[in-house]
Amino acid sequence: MKKILFLIIAIILAVSAFVFFAVQRGKITLPQDRESKPAPDFSLKDYKGQTVSLSDFAGVPLVINSWAAWCPFCVQELPDFAKAQEEFGDKVKIIAIDRAESLNTAKEFSEKVNVTGGLILLLDPSDSFYRSIGGFSMPETIFVNKDGNTVFHKRGPMDLNEIRERIKNLIEN
Repeated sequence: MKKILFLIIAIILAVSAFVFFAVQRGKITLPQDRESKPAPDFSLKDYKGQTVSLSDFAGVPLVINSWAAWCPFCVQELPDFAKAQEEFGDKVKIIAIDRAESLNTAKEFSEKVNVTGGLILLLDPSDSFYRSIGGFSMPETIFVNKDGNTVFHKRGPMDLNEIRERIKNLIEN
């Protein structure tokens, strides 16, 4: 009886681990990731103190990434987003929202990874955007179609190839 119980627990743990890592790598999407729902509204300041809102991008597909200087995955992901922005040009806008860090911390990090001129960089001192998307991992990214609906929510890091594929799907649909 104990062997059977142990085997059942081991199978449950193995399946859970497989699903967790598959979701993190984007191989499996959660039901909420397939829903099309309105993107959360925001009104945040950029590095120059100018207010930027979701409504400023009406009719434009968006990639909105939530990042922080302490996030080890953001070191490569932000430059990959900058490369994708350069490649796709005006077909998409990529917005990177810093999670509750000071302007100096965010700016120092974005300059270190060389993305300051390549992305729309916003500050979120109250971490409201991250909470509005139900964030629980780092980084988190939502893909918003031209109608303003979130069509995919990626939890965890992406590489450049995945970013490109997700953007292609976003602008083609």
